[in-house]
Amino acid sequence: MTPAELSSTVLHAVRRAVDAGELDVTVPARAVVAPPGPGGCGDYATNIALQLARPAGQPPYRVAEVLRPYLVGVDGVADVVLTGPGFLNISLGGAAPAALVEEILSAGTRYGHADASDAPDAPDNSVVRLHCPHDLRAVVVADAVARVLRCQGALVRVTAEGFDREWTAALGVRVDGVGPAPASLPVTVRPVPAPADPLPLGRDAARWALLHPAAHDRPRIGDEHLAQREGNPLFRVRYAHARSRALTRNAADLGFTAEPGPVPDAPQELLAALGDHPRVLAAAAAHRAPDRIARHLVAVADAALPFLPAVLPRGGEKPSAAHRARLALAEAAGTVLAGGLTLLGIDAPDHL
Repeated sequence: MTPAELSSTVLHAVRRAVDAGELDVTVPARAVVAPPGPGGCGDYATNIALQLARPAGQPPYRVAEVLRPYLVGVDGVADVVLTGPGFLNISLGGAAPAALVEEILSAGTRYGHADASDAPDAPDNSVVRLHCPHDLRAVVVADAVARVLRCQGALVRVTAEGFDREWTAALGVRVDGVGPAPASLPVTVRPVPAPADPLPLGRDAARWALLHPAAHDRPRIGDEHLAQREGNPLFRVRYAHARSRALTRNAADLGFTAEPGPVPDAPQELLAALGDHPRVLAAAAAHRAPDRIARHLVAVADAALPFLPAVLPRGGEKPSAAHRARLALAEAAGTVLAGGLTLLGIDAPDHL
C-alpha cells in the first residue's frame, strides 16, 4: 500500500465512522500520513484524530479510538497502535510490531536517548544548571533529572546548598558543587521533602520512594517499597524485567532465540507503551520530572506481565517463528524497563 493509498484508506475510515454516527464531522479532503516520529511505531502515522478533535467536540485520543477499528480490518493494514495525544500508528503487511521491537533491541537500554552533543568545547551558556537545597529528596531528584537531561544530549551541572557524603554511598547521588546558589540562578529543584529518613530502605527502594511521586506530592517512606508483592509498583517493574530475562534463558535451553516478527496477539497497551518511551524521556527532561519515567515503567510492566506467560512453547509445542517473535517483544519490554530504571539510578536485576 502506497502512502497515497493509505491516505485514502484513512479518509475512508473517517467516512465510515461518520456514516455510522460515531463522529459528527466533515470528512476532510486529505489525510496526512508520514513515517512515525519520536515515540511512534509501525510504518506510517497520521494525525487525523488531532485534526478532527475540535470539530468533533471530542478529545483527540477518543477520536483515534473511534477510527482505529475502521482501519484494523482493512486489507494491507496489519495493526494500528495509538500513541501520544492521539496519533494513529499504522503497520502494513503483517509486520507489526517487528519494526518497533527491532528498533528497541538494536538501541538497547539507550532506546529513546537523543544523540549526545556534550562536546568538551561547548559554550558555558549551553550547560543546564540545577541547584537544590540541603535536602535529601531534592538532591535525589536533581540527580535523576541530570541523568535524564544527559540522555537527551544536555550538559548538566548540579549544585546544592549542602551535601552529606553518606548520601553518595547510600543512594549513589553526587553533586558538582556545594554552596549557595548564584544570585542569577534561583533554586530550580525543590520537591516536597520526605517525611522520614529513607536511607533504611536501601538504595533502590529509597530512590523509588523519592522519585515515583510528583515533586509536589509528599512521598511515602515505609516498608511497602520493600514488599515482594504485586501491590508494590517497584516490585512489579523489576519483576517484569527479571521475567523477561528468565524467558531469554529458558528459550536458550529450548534451542531458540528472539527474532522480531508479527505478533498477532501482542497487547496493544504494551506496544503503545513501548512506542511512547522516547516521548516520555523527552517530556521528563523538558519538565524536570523523573516521576513521569517511574509511572511510565509501571505502565510498561503492567502491560507486559499478562503477556509473558504466553511467550514460550507449551506442552509438546515446538519453537516456531511466532515464539521467536513473542520472545523478541518480551525482550524489548525488558530492555525498556532496564533502561528506565537505570535513568532513575535503580538496579534492574536479571534474577529476582
